[in-house]
Amino acid sequence: MHSTPFSPAEARSARARMGLSAAQVAHSMAACGTPVHPHLVTAWEEGTHVPSDRQLFALADVLWCEATALMGVEPRTLAEHRLARKLTVERLAYRIGMDPSEYRAAEAARRWDGDAWQTRALVEALGLSLRKLIGIMGRVDELAEHLRSAVDGRWKAHVEPVAEIVVVDATSVGDALRTMHAEFSAFSERYMGHLVARNADARLKEVATERAAYLRRLVDHFWELIGEEGDAPPFPVGGR
Repeated sequence: MHSTPFSPAEARSARARMGLSAAQVAHSMAACGTPVHPHLVTAWEEGTHVPSDRQLFALADVLWCEATALMGVEPRTLAEHRLARKLTVERLAYRIGMDPSEYRAAEAARRWDGDAWQTRALVEALGLSLRKLIGIMGRVDELAEHLRSAVDGRWKAHVEPVAEIVVVDATSVGDALRTMHAEFSAFSERYMGHLVARNADARLKEVATERAAYLRRLVDHFWELIGEEGDAPPFPVGGR
């Protein structure tokens, strides 16, 4: 179950910078529509209680700081990126056209299965890129496996699976995989050429080293070929 990340030390420091008492913080939060008891503010700072998402957002507003400052962590998960943007599950789910319970389940499982429109709406709402979302959802290894099979085999068979993972147009994915397959095939051709010509082992090792380096950078190279569609923030989402 999701638990709001919170740093008691950062909360104490932020309140001290504002020169507010716990009672004043509670009063200001109530004015923001999120009433809490002063004792609860103290409990947060002592680490015995953790604020809810809505309480975190209100506290950040009252203390004039970013939610991430009070979270005490750089956003790594889908839930943390949502909190950093001060979005409740319900509000974000509405923006991306998904049932709140379905979105909450995605955060809990750290698995994203939204359609293409929902995915682009999600990365826009959270200020991410498609490439970063793939990393957050832990699908980089899955992508890398498809890319390894594509460059060393029938690349066309991997266009649709890769397009599903990265949520990029299949034509763009196909162009990237075709290029990578050709680049990788060139290593084998060079290696066999040196072997047939009975060139020195140093030449063979050089090609083998370059081939290994290429394989290590498969995912990075794929995104380089995809270009802005993967790295830049997505275009504004229009109608469905």
